[in-house]
This record gives sequence, structure tokens and C-alpha cells, in this order.
Amino acid sequence: MGGTSPCASCKLLRRRCTKECIFAPYFPSDDPRKFAIVHKVFGASNISKMLQELPVNQRADAVSSLVYEANARVRDPVYGCIGAISYLQNQVSQLQMQLAMAQAEILCIQMQQEPTLPSQLDQDDKSLFLSDNYNNYDILPQYLSFPSSSSSSSNVFQDSEPLKRESFWT
Repeated sequence: MGGTSPCASCKLLRRRCTKECIFAPYFPSDDPRKFAIVHKVFGASNISKMLQELPVNQRADAVSSLVYEANARVRDPVYGCIGAISYLQNQVSQLQMQLAMAQAEILCIQMQQEPTLPSQLDQDDKSLFLSDNYNNYDILPQYLSFPSSSSSSSNVFQDSEPLKRESFWT
């Protein structure tokens, strides 16, 4: 930077800031914490190498990412950003499940308010319920067979006959 205040990295590293300083455009002297945290996690030499390998137009985004990752690593040294991403993905999954449950509850309430008689269904709806795919309960035992807790007892559901249900519409 020559005659003006040195950048945050040169201040922290106690060296003279030059016009060619790779850190000066991204770590201004008025925000020393930004470089300090990135330096603590990645090291000045590694940051310098990363920035030199990138085109100039991508360096600001890279510094922003390094600062974000460094902050995440300070909060969570083991997982860093991945911990935050995992937490957010888990939250999204929980919210999707809550949404599905709410939609199912709404559907149940609507069904209770507007009872549909079998004669009111059109032929396509009846064929859906009467189709072989809908009444195929042969696959049910594989979902009902749980591993036993003791080695001497056998699985109750494996030897039983598949469940059969009579169609509601017949």
C-alpha cells in the first residue's frame, strides 16, 4: 500500500505492506479480525498461495469463503461448514415431515367434512381401489418381519400366511 496504513495481514504479521501485497485488497486495515481468524485457521502462506492461483476476478469470493469457513471452524473445529450444512439439512427434513403431516391432517379433516359415498366415485376411482396392485398384500409379511431379540425364538411373521383383505367395494 506504500505511504498509507498497512493492510490487516501486514499489521498482524508485522511486515511492510507493499503495492503488490496480495492481501491488501481483501483484508483492509479497518477489519483486522477478518484476517486474524483466517490466518489462525489456514495460515498466511496457504492463503497467499490460494489467492495467487486464482484469477483476480475470483479472489474476493474466495476470501469471503475462507472467512466463512474459518468462522465455522472456530465455532465447530471438527465439522466446520459441514456441521452447519448438516444441521440445516436436518432442519429442512424435519420441516418437510411437519408439512406432510399437516397436509395429511388437512386431508383427513376435509374427508370428514365431505363424506364421499362409494356411488359418488367415478369408474376410474373404483378401478384404482379394485386393482390387483392396491390389494396385493403378499408383500406385507416382509415388512412385518422384525429380527427377534433372543436367539431361540423364531420370527412369528415369516411362517404365517400373507394377509388378505376383502375389497371395500365388493
